[in-house]
Amino acid sequence: MKKLIILALIALPLSAFAQKFAHVNTAAILSTMPEYTAAQEELQKLSKQYQDELKRMQDELQTKYEDFQKNGESLPETMKQRRLQELQDLDTRLTQYHQTAQADVAKQENAKMAAISEKVTKAVKEVGTSGGYVYIMDVAGDIPFINETLSTDVTDQVKAKLGIK
Repeated sequence: MKKLIILALIALPLSAFAQKFAHVNTAAILSTMPEYTAAQEELQKLSKQYQDELKRMQDELQTKYEDFQKNGESLPETMKQRRLQELQDLDTRLTQYHQTAQADVAKQENAKMAAISEKVTKAVKEVGTSGGYVYIMDVAGDIPFINETLSTDVTDQVKAKLGIK
């Protein structure tokens, strides 16, 4: 019985060496995906539209502010108060629009990237299953250390699974 336990303990480390480990660079994969490039272009276009509208609103606020500074002293008090309130309202709208624009761009980015990431994850899982890998770690992630000489780089296999050259 004692010999059987010793034999099992000796064989255990040998089976650990039989495990296959791999690493993948998802950042390199993403940058070559046509879907990723198209999503980035769409997001840049959307962001530009928001920036243009924001610039227009800022210009309007600036023009009205300069007009108020130039002519404000000669206005009756009620008109002066109304214009001040108008400037404050415009500034509030500008701030709200900026926040809404940022939230919308982030929401669009998350939606587009989620679908692309899901596709990459599925391909990594398929390569892992077909290759018999115990772990496939992402070198683009927050992993502290991967000894790339002791693991297999499956980035090209994942690209092939996704139809990317």
